[in-house]
Order: sequence, then C-alpha cells, then structure tokens
Amino acid sequence: MQPTTPRELELLISIAMDLSASLSTQDRHQRFVNAVQSALPVDAVMLMRHKDGVLHPLAQHGLSRDALGRSFPLGSNPRLKRIAEADQPIIFPHNSDLPDPFDGLIHGVPILTGQIHACAGFSLRAGGKLEGVLTLDALEPHALDEIGPAFLSALSALAGASLRTSLLLEALEQTSRHQDQVASDQVRASRERYGASLIGDSPELARLREDIGPIGRSELPVLITGETGAGKEPTVRRLHAISLRADKPLIYINCAALPEALAESELFGHARGAFTDARDARPGKFQLADGASLFLDEIGELPLSVQPKLLRVLQSGELQRVGADETSHVDVRIFAATNRDLFAEVKAGRFRADLLHRLDVCRVTVPALREHPTDISLLAGHFCERAKRSLGTGPIRLTPGAQRALESYPWPGNVRELENVISRAVLRAMVVGEAGETIALETVHLGEEFSTTPSKAELQGTPNPNADSPLRGTLRESVEGFQRECVLHALGANNGVWSRAASDLGMHRANFHRLAQRLGIERPRFTL
Repeated sequence: MQPTTPRELELLISIAMDLSASLSTQDRHQRFVNAVQSALPVDAVMLMRHKDGVLHPLAQHGLSRDALGRSFPLGSNPRLKRIAEADQPIIFPHNSDLPDPFDGLIHGVPILTGQIHACAGFSLRAGGKLEGVLTLDALEPHALDEIGPAFLSALSALAGASLRTSLLLEALEQTSRHQDQVASDQVRASRERYGASLIGDSPELARLREDIGPIGRSELPVLITGETGAGKEPTVRRLHAISLRADKPLIYINCAALPEALAESELFGHARGAFTDARDARPGKFQLADGASLFLDEIGELPLSVQPKLLRVLQSGELQRVGADETSHVDVRIFAATNRDLFAEVKAGRFRADLLHRLDVCRVTVPALREHPTDISLLAGHFCERAKRSLGTGPIRLTPGAQRALESYPWPGNVRELENVISRAVLRAMVVGEAGETIALETVHLGEEFSTTPSKAELQGTPNPNADSPLRGTLRESVEGFQRECVLHALGANNGVWSRAASDLGMHRANFHRLAQRLGIERPRFTL
C-alpha cells in the first residue's frame, strides 16, 4: 500500500479539524468539497446525501450552478449505483461505457459520455447504512493514477465521518419530519414538489429560513404573506416540518374556494339534519386538525360572515358545529397565508380588525422571485429533474442562452410561473428529440416572451423613456413605475386592445394580464 504524500496528509488533517470546528452544516459540506478539489488534480467534486434510493447534492465544485437543484436516482444512474453499492473507493476505467451522471454539467464541457476522462467515487456509510456519495471527475484521463489506495481509504473514512457529523447536527436542530396523509385534507401539493425545504441559497432565502426557525418551533399563529406563486405553500410546509407537531398532519383548506353558504360547515362541521343535505354528522377542518396544524390558504378571501366564529375558535379553542347545541374544544396550530394587504382589507370593511390581530402574531413574508434572482438556476434545475421523472425523458439540460433568458425575465408569476415555463419548454423540446436522449432546452423552447428578453448589454444601452425625470423611491418602485409606463403606452398605441399590447411588448397574453394586475392597471370589461 502506497504511503500518503505530504499534500494528501495536509488535506486529511484539514478535514479532520473541520469535524471538530463550529461550522454550519452548509459551510462544513462546502469546505470539505473545496479542500478535496484543491488537493487533488480533479475538475469537479460533488458531495451527495442518500435518501430513499435518490442522491441529493449537498455541495459541489466545478459543476454548473443548476446541478445543486437536481437529484440523481440510483436506479437511472448506473455509475452512481456502482459507487453506492461498493464498500471501497472505486476508480472507473478510462474506457468505461457507463454514462456519466454529470454529463453537460461540468463547466466548459458539453458532453462527457463516450469521452475518455477520469472518474472516482466513494460510498459514505455509517453503521453499514449508506449515508451519501462523494464523486471526483477529471478531464485528464490519468489524473487519478498516482493517488494511493491508503489515501483513498482515509479520505473515504473522513468523508463519511464529516457527512455523519453534519447529519447528526441537522437532526439535533430540526424536529423529525413526518407528515401523515389525511385523505384530500392534506396540503395538495405533494412533498416532491418542494420537499420540506426551500430551494435556493440566496441571502433572501437565508433570511427567510432564519426567520422561520424560531417561529416554526413556537405554538403561535403565523401569517404568511407574499405574491401569488412566490412560495407561500412550501414555506408553510417548512414551518410545519420543524414544528412540535411535525409528526401530526397538516390539514389544508383554501378559503377562496369556500362558498359562503358552506364555509361555516367546512370549517367547523355540522350536525345531522343541520340543513337539507346534511344526512350525517360531519366534522369540520378544525376538528380534523385537533392536536395538529391547520393551513388556511387565501385567508383574505374568507367570507365576512364566518370571520366572527373563526375568531372565537382562535381565542378560546371552542367551536360549535352547524346545527349542534353543544360546543367542543380543539387544540390547533394555525398557519394562514394571503397575497392581499389585510390592513387595506380592514379599512375597506372586508376583513375584521380583531381577527387580523389574532392571526398576525408572527408574520413571515416570502420574497418574490425577482427579489432573489440568483436562485432561478437552482429552481430551474429542480424543475428540469421533476419534468424528467414525470415525463420519462432522458437528461434535461439548460443551454447558457436559456439560463440567461430565465435570469433576466421579471417573473410576475414567481416560482409557479417558472415551473410552468420549464414544463412547457420540455414538452416543446420533446417534439423534435428521440426518446431517452438528452434534451437541451434552448431559448426558443421557453416561449415568445423570452425570445425578446434583452441581454444585460442591451439593457445598459437602452434609453430610459422617462430620462428627463430622475428615479424616485426604491429600485423596486422605479422598476414598477417603468413597467407601468410601458404597459400603458402599449395599450394606448393599440387602442386598448390587450392582446395586441401584449404582442408589442413580446409577452404572452396571460403574463401581460398578470403584470398589469400587479401594477394596478385594470382591464375594462368591454375590451378584448
């Protein structure tokens, strides 16, 4: 067995010291990856965690940014499966015909499969259980030939210890995430959609996670605000997942979908014979959520006539089913979400002030996607992987042009719009491709509103139509003011025909309508 070199020994000591250092989980992962990359002649390093047959990236060096938003099922990645099943580090032969899972994701290298390159991997285990995988890739085919087996074994052991330490710390910081499914009353968006986490590593998402921590572990009501599609539902799921009731169900109800005549029954239940169709007694959502948590989505749409009874439940925990004489007591943790300004709704007489104060004990504001644009690539990668699984396609990659177009788009529909754009783009790209081959999403696949998205250089050279007047207010206020002028100008130039105005601005009609609505521009009922 070859002895380790001084440089290899220095790397092992650095990793061992990090194990005892006071680092955050993400810092520990990234420092480990950076240390491996700096000590070894490799171009890409990826550390992944294993869960339910799927590898989830934790940290990487040398790969494109969207790689962290993807996941890698072992069943469809034979090279990773070989690594995961091995008890010892594996160095693949230069002529291995196994497809590389990072094909198209290494900076500056569009294709790896079929190309000669060096690749090694380590299965990271604790007590015989697979915890994760560490992979090394080098474009030079003989880059790993001089690395001795003693060093590889030591690196594998330390990598496993590092990951094991991080997982133990994470387990101590978070409540166990168990979400029992209670028929259709569960949050309808599946756990797979966003998981119990918020995808992104921007400062804005970091602040959101920081705010969520102490709030989630309390028992206080939480009001979640933010624009439509910004991610209020995954934020609620994250709050519930770290709460003291994480092992209980999260009951969901959309207040906007409640007819006023049935809202009271849906929330509080009814007794047999309470009304014409009440053949049997039925519990309401509060009773289903007794001992658990209740998510009141679109709380600003709740009928005014039901709000006093909701206030009573929040104040005392007592409720009375429709048509019943007796009262019952419930213990429910409340999460309420809205895209409305509830203070304005109170002034307009559409929402009770005392109910707002009872709900607004802890407030969490979810930032719009345009406020954390650095997360767009990660989210796009995540949605590409989901489309791959749901449609049964080959690998899905974003071209540099498509990534630039996504990052420069204003996203009035936020994360939900991004998901829809990626799904439609994959369907368009599938038409001209062969089954199972790699799908490259080009700008043209994203839609007509992206084909005219100007580059940063073009934006710098674009004159301001309002150049005679200085910018006023914050950057967001200035941008919205400019957008409002553009929309109004396009409508005026097209005699108020909205479809033509959208075409002039290079936007899809639905996106144009959403942007105008957000800017407070109402569409007359008689226009097209």
